[in-house]
Amino acid sequence: MRSLTTPLAVLAAVTVVATCSACGTPGTSQTPAAPDTAGQAAPVVRPVKADTAGAARPPAGGDVAAPVRLRIPAIGLSSRVVPLRLDAARRLVAPTRFDLVGWNKAGPEPGEAGAAVIAGHVDSRSGPAVFYRLRTLRPGHRIHVDRADGSTVTFTVRRLARFPKNRIPDRQVYGSAEGAELRLVTCGGDFDRKRRSYRDNVVVFAA
Repeated sequence: MRSLTTPLAVLAAVTVVATCSACGTPGTSQTPAAPDTAGQAAPVVRPVKADTAGAARPPAGGDVAAPVRLRIPAIGLSSRVVPLRLDAARRLVAPTRFDLVGWNKAGPEPGEAGAAVIAGHVDSRSGPAVFYRLRTLRPGHRIHVDRADGSTVTFTVRRLARFPKNRIPDRQVYGSAEGAELRLVTCGGDFDRKRRSYRDNVVVFAA
Protein backbone atom coordinates (compact mmCIF):
# COMPACT_ATOMS: atom_id res chain seq x y z
CA MET A 1 0.00 0.00 0.00
CA ARG A 2 1.30 3.42 -0.82
CA SER A 3 1.62 6.03 1.87
CA LEU A 4 -0.96 8.62 2.90
CA THR A 5 -0.52 12.15 1.62
CA THR A 6 -0.41 14.48 4.58
CA PRO A 7 2.08 16.64 6.53
CA LEU A 8 2.54 15.71 10.22
CA ALA A 9 3.92 18.10 12.82
CA VAL A 10 6.04 15.99 15.12
CA LEU A 11 8.78 16.70 17.63
CA ALA A 12 11.58 14.85 15.87
CA ALA A 13 11.28 16.60 12.53
CA VAL A 14 8.23 14.91 11.11
CA THR A 15 5.05 16.24 9.48
CA VAL A 16 1.49 14.94 9.59
CA VAL A 17 -1.08 13.72 7.14
CA ALA A 18 -2.06 16.44 4.74
CA THR A 19 -3.07 14.92 1.48
CA CYS A 20 -5.15 11.86 0.86
CA SER A 21 -4.93 9.81 -2.23
CA ALA A 22 -5.39 6.55 -0.45
CA CYS A 23 -8.97 6.10 -1.38
CA GLY A 24 -10.52 4.36 -4.32
CA THR A 25 -13.26 5.32 -6.70
CA PRO A 26 -16.19 6.76 -4.74
CA GLY A 27 -18.81 4.13 -4.00
CA THR A 28 -22.43 4.23 -2.91
CA SER A 29 -22.58 1.85 0.04
CA GLN A 30 -23.63 3.44 3.33
CA THR A 31 -21.54 1.17 5.54
CA PRO A 32 -17.79 1.28 6.14
CA ALA A 33 -15.98 -0.55 3.38
CA ALA A 34 -14.04 -3.71 4.05
CA PRO A 35 -10.31 -3.67 3.35
CA ASP A 36 -9.71 -3.26 -0.39
CA THR A 37 -6.25 -2.00 -1.10
CA ALA A 38 -5.66 -3.05 -4.69
CA GLY A 39 -4.50 -0.08 -6.72
CA GLN A 40 -5.05 2.35 -3.86
CA ALA A 41 -2.85 5.31 -3.06
CA ALA A 42 -2.73 7.13 0.27
CA PRO A 43 -2.20 10.51 1.96
CA VAL A 44 1.42 11.65 1.88
CA VAL A 45 3.21 13.15 4.82
CA ARG A 46 5.99 15.62 4.28
CA PRO A 47 8.62 16.02 7.01
CA VAL A 48 8.67 19.31 8.90
CA LYS A 49 11.90 20.65 10.34
CA ALA A 50 11.92 20.89 14.12
CA ASP A 51 12.73 24.59 14.06
CA THR A 52 9.68 25.38 11.91
CA ALA A 53 7.25 22.90 13.39
CA GLY A 54 8.14 23.68 16.98
CA ALA A 55 8.11 21.20 19.85
CA ALA A 56 5.21 18.84 19.42
CA ARG A 57 5.64 17.11 22.77
CA PRO A 58 5.39 18.54 26.29
CA PRO A 59 8.28 18.59 28.77
CA ALA A 60 9.46 15.30 30.27
CA GLY A 61 6.78 13.73 32.42
CA GLY A 62 3.98 15.23 30.37
CA ASP A 63 3.36 12.19 28.21
CA VAL A 64 -0.13 10.70 28.12
CA ALA A 65 -1.37 7.25 27.15
CA ALA A 66 -1.73 6.27 23.51
CA PRO A 67 -5.15 6.63 21.80
CA VAL A 68 -7.18 3.46 21.32
CA ARG A 69 -10.60 4.70 20.13
CA LEU A 70 -12.00 7.76 18.34
CA ARG A 71 -15.65 8.71 18.94
CA ILE A 72 -17.55 11.50 17.17
CA PRO A 73 -21.24 11.36 18.19
CA ALA A 74 -22.34 14.02 15.67
CA ILE A 75 -21.55 11.70 12.76
CA GLY A 76 -22.13 8.39 14.51
CA LEU A 77 -18.46 7.41 14.39
CA SER A 78 -16.76 5.03 16.78
CA SER A 79 -13.52 3.54 15.50
CA ARG A 80 -10.54 1.77 16.92
CA VAL A 81 -7.32 3.77 16.53
CA VAL A 82 -4.27 1.99 15.16
CA PRO A 83 -0.72 3.42 15.27
CA LEU A 84 0.72 4.54 11.93
CA ARG A 85 4.41 4.55 11.13
CA LEU A 86 6.48 6.65 8.79
CA ASP A 87 8.23 5.06 5.83
CA ALA A 88 11.83 5.65 4.80
CA ALA A 89 10.81 8.88 3.08
CA ARG A 90 9.12 10.04 6.30
CA ARG A 91 5.66 9.72 4.81
CA LEU A 92 2.78 8.45 6.92
CA VAL A 93 1.79 4.93 5.94
CA ALA A 94 -1.98 4.69 5.43
CA PRO A 95 -4.19 2.40 7.51
CA THR A 96 -4.52 -0.98 5.80
CA ARG A 97 -8.22 -1.09 6.70
CA PHE A 98 -10.81 1.37 5.51
CA ASP A 99 -12.99 1.02 8.61
CA LEU A 100 -10.26 2.09 11.06
CA VAL A 101 -8.45 5.37 11.72
CA GLY A 102 -4.74 5.72 12.34
CA TRP A 103 -2.70 7.95 14.61
CA ASN A 104 0.73 9.32 13.72
CA LYS A 105 2.72 7.69 16.51
CA ALA A 106 5.80 9.79 15.65
CA GLY A 107 3.89 12.85 16.88
CA PRO A 108 2.18 13.77 20.14
CA GLU A 109 -0.55 11.64 21.63
CA PRO A 110 -3.97 13.34 21.69
CA GLY A 111 -3.98 15.41 24.86
CA GLU A 112 -0.27 16.21 24.83
CA ALA A 113 0.94 19.66 23.88
CA GLY A 114 1.05 20.05 20.13
CA ALA A 115 -1.07 18.98 17.19
CA ALA A 116 -1.87 15.28 17.28
CA VAL A 117 -2.92 13.82 13.93
CA ILE A 118 -5.45 11.10 13.18
CA ALA A 119 -5.99 10.08 9.55
CA GLY A 120 -8.52 7.88 7.81
CA HIS A 121 -9.86 6.99 4.38
CA VAL A 122 -12.95 8.69 2.98
CA ASP A 123 -13.97 5.77 0.78
CA SER A 124 -12.78 2.70 -1.08
CA ARG A 125 -13.81 0.86 -4.21
CA SER A 126 -16.57 -0.74 -2.13
CA GLY A 127 -18.11 2.47 -0.81
CA PRO A 128 -17.82 4.95 2.09
CA ALA A 129 -15.00 4.44 4.58
CA VAL A 130 -14.51 5.53 8.19
CA PHE A 131 -14.12 9.29 7.52
CA TYR A 132 -16.80 9.53 4.84
CA ARG A 133 -18.93 11.93 6.93
CA LEU A 134 -16.02 13.92 8.35
CA ARG A 135 -16.80 16.84 6.02
CA THR A 136 -20.20 17.30 7.69
CA LEU A 137 -18.69 18.25 11.06
CA ARG A 138 -19.31 21.81 12.24
CA PRO A 139 -17.73 24.09 14.86
CA GLY A 140 -18.84 23.07 18.33
CA HIS A 141 -19.08 19.35 17.62
CA ARG A 142 -17.24 17.20 20.16
CA ILE A 143 -14.54 14.63 19.44
CA HIS A 144 -13.65 12.07 22.11
CA VAL A 145 -10.41 10.11 22.18
CA ASP A 146 -10.27 7.15 24.55
CA ARG A 147 -6.77 6.23 25.72
CA ALA A 148 -5.01 3.05 26.76
CA ASP A 149 -5.06 3.95 30.45
CA GLY A 150 -8.86 4.26 30.50
CA SER A 151 -8.92 8.05 30.33
CA THR A 152 -10.73 10.13 27.70
CA VAL A 153 -9.76 13.50 26.26
CA THR A 154 -12.44 15.62 24.55
CA PHE A 155 -11.79 18.13 21.78
CA THR A 156 -14.14 20.70 20.27
CA VAL A 157 -14.20 21.30 16.53
CA ARG A 158 -13.04 24.85 15.72
CA ARG A 159 -13.19 24.75 11.93
CA LEU A 160 -12.90 22.66 8.78
CA ALA A 161 -10.71 23.46 5.81
CA ARG A 162 -9.90 21.93 2.44
CA PHE A 163 -6.48 22.32 0.88
CA PRO A 164 -4.98 21.17 -2.43
CA LYS A 165 -2.68 18.33 -1.45
CA ASN A 166 0.31 20.05 -3.04
CA ARG A 167 -0.32 23.34 -1.22
CA ILE A 168 -0.90 22.38 2.40
CA PRO A 169 0.03 25.24 4.80
CA ASP A 170 2.23 23.04 6.97
CA ARG A 171 2.76 25.48 9.82
CA GLN A 172 -0.95 26.24 10.08
CA VAL A 173 -2.08 22.64 9.91
CA TYR A 174 0.72 20.69 11.52
CA GLY A 175 2.86 23.29 13.26
CA SER A 176 3.38 23.76 16.97
CA ALA A 177 0.42 24.58 19.19
CA GLU A 178 0.35 26.26 22.58
CA GLY A 179 -1.96 23.63 24.01
CA ALA A 180 -3.24 20.19 23.09
CA GLU A 181 -4.86 20.21 19.65
CA LEU A 182 -6.15 17.58 17.25
CA ARG A 183 -6.19 17.35 13.48
CA LEU A 184 -8.38 14.86 11.63
CA VAL A 185 -7.36 14.36 8.01
CA THR A 186 -8.95 12.63 5.05
CA CYS A 187 -9.31 12.98 1.28
CA GLY A 188 -11.60 15.50 -0.38
CA GLY A 189 -12.34 17.59 -3.43
CA ASP A 190 -12.48 16.24 -6.97
CA PHE A 191 -11.48 12.67 -7.73
CA ASP A 192 -8.82 12.30 -10.41
CA ARG A 193 -9.80 9.04 -12.09
CA LYS A 194 -6.62 8.92 -14.13
CA ARG A 195 -4.41 9.09 -11.05
CA ARG A 196 -6.95 7.30 -8.86
CA SER A 197 -6.61 9.87 -6.11
CA TYR A 198 -8.38 12.88 -4.66
CA ARG A 199 -6.93 16.30 -5.35
CA ASP A 200 -7.44 17.75 -1.86
CA ASN A 201 -7.31 17.01 1.84
CA VAL A 202 -10.08 17.84 4.29
CA VAL A 203 -8.68 18.88 7.67
CA VAL A 204 -10.68 19.23 10.89
CA PHE A 205 -9.10 21.57 13.45
CA ALA A 206 -10.06 20.82 17.05
CA ALA A 207 -8.78 21.94 20.44
